[in-house]
Amino acid sequence: MSNEHYAIEMLNITKRFPGIIANDNITLQLKTGEIHALLGENGAGKSTLMSVLFGLYQPEEGIIKKDGVEVSIRNPNDANALHIGMVHQHFKLVECFSVLDNIILGVEPTHMGFLQKAEAREKVLALSEKYGLHVDPDAMIEDITVGMQQRTEILKMLYRDNEILIFDEPTAVLTPQEIDELMEIMRGLAREGKSILFISHKLNEIMSVADRCTVLRKGKYVGTVNVADTTKEELSRMMVGRDVEFVVHKDPAKPTDVVLNVEHMTVASKMHSNNAVKDVSFKVRRGEIVCIAGIDGNGQTELVYGISGLEPLKTGKLELCGKDITKAPIRKRNTSGMSHIPEDRHKHGLVLDYTLENNLVLQRYFEPEFTNKAGFLRKGNIRTYAERLIEQYDVRSGQGPITIARSMSGGNQQKAIVAREIDKDPELLIAVQPTRGLDVGAIEYIHKQIVAHRDAGNAVLLVSLELDEVMSLSDRILVMYEGEIVGELDPKKTTVEELGLYMAGAKRMEVQ
Repeated sequence: MSNEHYAIEMLNITKRFPGIIANDNITLQLKTGEIHALLGENGAGKSTLMSVLFGLYQPEEGIIKKDGVEVSIRNPNDANALHIGMVHQHFKLVECFSVLDNIILGVEPTHMGFLQKAEAREKVLALSEKYGLHVDPDAMIEDITVGMQQRTEILKMLYRDNEILIFDEPTAVLTPQEIDELMEIMRGLAREGKSILFISHKLNEIMSVADRCTVLRKGKYVGTVNVADTTKEELSRMMVGRDVEFVVHKDPAKPTDVVLNVEHMTVASKMHSNNAVKDVSFKVRRGEIVCIAGIDGNGQTELVYGISGLEPLKTGKLELCGKDITKAPIRKRNTSGMSHIPEDRHKHGLVLDYTLENNLVLQRYFEPEFTNKAGFLRKGNIRTYAERLIEQYDVRSGQGPITIARSMSGGNQQKAIVAREIDKDPELLIAVQPTRGLDVGAIEYIHKQIVAHRDAGNAVLLVSLELDEVMSLSDRILVMYEGEIVGELDPKKTTVEELGLYMAGAKRMEVQ
């Protein structure tokens, strides 16, 4: 096949960071009008490779060609000039601007120095009609759903006449219905001749939407396959290097005593005047995994902040193992048997400029094992402890225990937090999005750890947006919608569709 059929070629790209080669001689070829998936474990180098294409990083070796001609991409403006656009995993939108203002930001049409919004609006409406991206141009970003924000990001690329569209983990925050809509939108874009690069961990999505798939492992190129000729199992084997179990094996729950008792809890909202959590009551017992399911932004975050002590309660009462902890400080909750895998690993999970070993003892450094009577840290013990956890949880980093946390890939940062929180052997483990952004191999391992923690007679409160995870890991599901619990479901007796209806607020039951 001659070069003119490739919209983009990344040839022999090598990108190094301290102690690690993120991309080791990788070649990726994107055909015009195809949806090309990029698959790999955490830290395999997918986001790094796309950041090179988008001009956020400069490679040490290798070249990039567009339509057969070598190009230089020094920054994202160069990428935009070459009609390369990117929807990032965490959207880059201005919350207090309207949808229309976000779309035209940086390329505003002006005449004699005056903003010409009318023609911009016409163009946006025409694009949204053509591609089935229905948005309200006048709505404020802070008032719209995550799915709508994503459509805004896609329209931002189309408004700039981008031909190469990079989607970085685009479904991480969407509901099942929104994911189906996004897949349909992506197919429509490809039919119109756009070329799409789609980074994903989710094999079902790749199987349903991609034409070809390139797999990376530990920074190296493994191969490119036609999706029609492969299977989920084959892709996961290429990605992880071994067979992976997709099913969570667990015995039925045998719940006993109540560990966490939440009564009439109300938590204020930071965003607007009404409360984020409204008069919520539930219990979590030893030997069960209770999952709070819901679409992002329905009060789950504030609920966890209230329980873990990051936010005060407006009203209500919290008991942990029979003790009132409603007003207890965070360290008291930690030492009384609570662990918390937080939703935002950078903000609440890690001190990014500390070493990995210091992050692993953050909540325990004051224990006699890690601090001597004179108050000095026992560095040897900390190192030994860190090495055990790194080994056990397969935390990959350039320089082992002394790696600075900031330099690790997101998935490995996540593994470090999970290792630290489960290893404390808490009576209550609060796991918020514990596998967000992790690959199938790491998900399998963390799910096993969570089930083992339950089977050892502890309580687990899981908060997840991943419906597969909700269905396979939980013993009971509580659905949150607009700050209230609107349903209690048994994962063995419900369907993903029914769960979706509760999550969207289309269905509710009176919960006792």
